[in-house]
Amino acid sequence: MQKNIDINNSVNVNNISCEMYQLISDMYPICRSITGDGLRKTLNIIKQHIPLDIHDIPTGTQVFDWTIPKEWNIRDAFIKNSQGEKIVNFHQSNLHIVNYSINIHEKMPLEDLKAHLFTLHDQPDWIPYRTSYYKENWGFCLSHNQLLELKDEEYEVRIDSSLENGCLTYGEYYIRGKKTDEIIISCHTCHPSLCNDNLSGIALATFLAKHLSEISPSYSYRFLFIPGTIGSITWLALNEANVDKIKHGLVVTCVGDPGKFHYKKSRRGNAEIDKAVTHVLKSSGQDYKIMEFSPYGYDERQFCSPGFNLPVGCFMRSPHGTYPQYHTSADNLELVQPQYLADSFSKILSVLDIIENNKKYLNQNPKCEPQLGKRGLYSAIGGQTDTKKSEMAMLWVLNLSDGNHTLLEISEKSGIEFEVIKKTADTLLQFNLLKEH
Repeated sequence: MQKNIDINNSVNVNNISCEMYQLISDMYPICRSITGDGLRKTLNIIKQHIPLDIHDIPTGTQVFDWTIPKEWNIRDAFIKNSQGEKIVNFHQSNLHIVNYSINIHEKMPLEDLKAHLFTLHDQPDWIPYRTSYYKENWGFCLSHNQLLELKDEEYEVRIDSSLENGCLTYGEYYIRGKKTDEIIISCHTCHPSLCNDNLSGIALATFLAKHLSEISPSYSYRFLFIPGTIGSITWLALNEANVDKIKHGLVVTCVGDPGKFHYKKSRRGNAEIDKAVTHVLKSSGQDYKIMEFSPYGYDERQFCSPGFNLPVGCFMRSPHGTYPQYHTSADNLELVQPQYLADSFSKILSVLDIIENNKKYLNQNPKCEPQLGKRGLYSAIGGQTDTKKSEMAMLWVLNLSDGNHTLLEISEKSGIEFEVIKKTADTLLQFNLLKEH
């Protein structure tokens, strides 16, 4: 008789968190965008850890109401003052360039240059992150203190970039489980040197995939490493015929900062993934917040668009725009730390453990309580210090195993941890008091 799957088995989360942090450090210097060499370089680094399939979708391909854009690459960018000094240098920080800036080489006065400069008044030492994906433009980002130091003189502006027909690139890794029903884990890979948003999500998804590939899960898992918005739209357009296999899903982002956990529900609002994440966060003893679905945010809004309405929520610590370092140079290797990555990794493992094991059972002795003592069941559930809890768990599982209640529902009704309920069901299965419904 097969036992429930233990996703958490043999996991050294502290070791994994250090490996995740190292992966973030390796990817941090790369200038990524929604297309281009930086994105491909990032996927190739991920490929050193998991056997990623890399897909290239040509410029001009129609994906629902969108079109794959031209591919952007950048080699150099700077602003020089009248003395020939580089006062803004792309090679010092790739956030200095407005992402997707077009090629330019001109001289201009400060008054004209200012229209293309972006700063943060309230954080004068930080460099903001800005993009111009779908409108051809150019610009530089710098600290506000740098802007204040600029003299009223002529400046040389150089952006050595290309915007040409190419492709959109994304990575995909599929783990075949015992059944074809899928759990999808998605993260966006398009941001440049921003650690929490979203190198943390990329690193967590990578090592989660690596761990799951070493066990034999019940569900099949599909990991997507995609540029934000256009990546999920592209994947859905290319895979529309198979999305009915997706039974649960998470978009993973901003999981490396010290903030409390947040979970944004799927559009359905009561999907099993919504209940599982809520249960894990509620049971953790830590502060958390459950957010209702809204059509603004990360790629969950594409998976949850009305034409698909997939059970996909968004798992994060501090949501986008709610922490001061968001989309700035302060979202760096100091903000993201291994202990927060470890905590996030553990929480998602617990969520998946529930999803993998949240079954319904039938009591094989439904008329009154079975005599547990004569079967040696009290000692069979050994290893639990709380004998009363063990007994109560058996009574709850037996009573609610009527084919209508899942183990998670039993856990919620009884107030007993899911892990205890799951182990109790395993034991009752061995004693032929339950069968899977």
